[in-house]
Amino acid sequence: MINFVALDLETANAYRGSICQIGITEVIDGKVQPSKSWLVKPQNNEYDEFNIEIHGITPEDTKNSPSFPEVWKEVKPFLEGNAVVAHNTSFDMYALRDAFNEYGIDYPTFDYFCTLRIARQLIKGCYSYSLNVVLDYLGIKFEGHHKADNDSLGCAELLLKCLEIDGSTLDEMESKYNFHRGKFAPSTFIAHQANKQTKAQVLNSLEEHPELVDEANYFYGKNVCFTGTCMYGARKELLQKIKDVGGIPSDSVTKKTEVLVVGQQDYRVVGDSGMSNKQKKAFQFLEKGQDIEILSETEFLSRI
Repeated sequence: MINFVALDLETANAYRGSICQIGITEVIDGKVQPSKSWLVKPQNNEYDEFNIEIHGITPEDTKNSPSFPEVWKEVKPFLEGNAVVAHNTSFDMYALRDAFNEYGIDYPTFDYFCTLRIARQLIKGCYSYSLNVVLDYLGIKFEGHHKADNDSLGCAELLLKCLEIDGSTLDEMESKYNFHRGKFAPSTFIAHQANKQTKAQVLNSLEEHPELVDEANYFYGKNVCFTGTCMYGARKELLQKIKDVGGIPSDSVTKKTEVLVVGQQDYRVVGDSGMSNKQKKAFQFLEKGQDIEILSETEFLSRI
């Protein structure tokens, strides 16, 4: 029988370990159980406006909530020893790892799988694989995107649909589609691995959708690049959006770049400046008179 636990996390600020909400949905013998969620008070209850705009959780909501270590005591029994899934594990599982490290919590033991990667293999013709978009494409009712309990439920239903479409188990799909599950174990964190594509391969793999070209779109004919972690879609999905409307997707800042879209930056990587190398290069070109527009992800989405 099919048994797994779907997990979703929301974060308060640019630091990945700043978990402010946890949602889980169990699937037992193929049946979806009622979802559960917990509000979590992040370190110093600090929030970025960008994150609040995404999920709507504010410092007022969590000022009296328990800290991550307290909530984790309740969450851990649901995950320990089970197969765990999340939609975009490169966000959720790294956030979980960073929170464990932040609070000195021993890693639990479970294997995990990414429904974003699985959906890309099995569901063809979807213009985006963001959870809300792919569920709508499949005709699966979904409400309240970026609410952890709703997202965990959507993730669970998506995996059940993928298993139905392929007629395989998770173990069989792992071998069939050549990806490797991620793993938590004491003192061990192994990332979910899939076939890696170079930047050039990602750009070359973008699909042609001439029927979607829109000369009235803001990005039509513009050379557009992305930097940082985008909350509303994987990098390839956003590059595909640019290509679809007739823009020119790029993965590096050059003299041809006209728009740089900036997602969340990991400040432990970019340092005190808070800027990635792409941002720094864009500002260097601006100082030399090149016309480059720098947009937030929210601004990008409002114009696409």
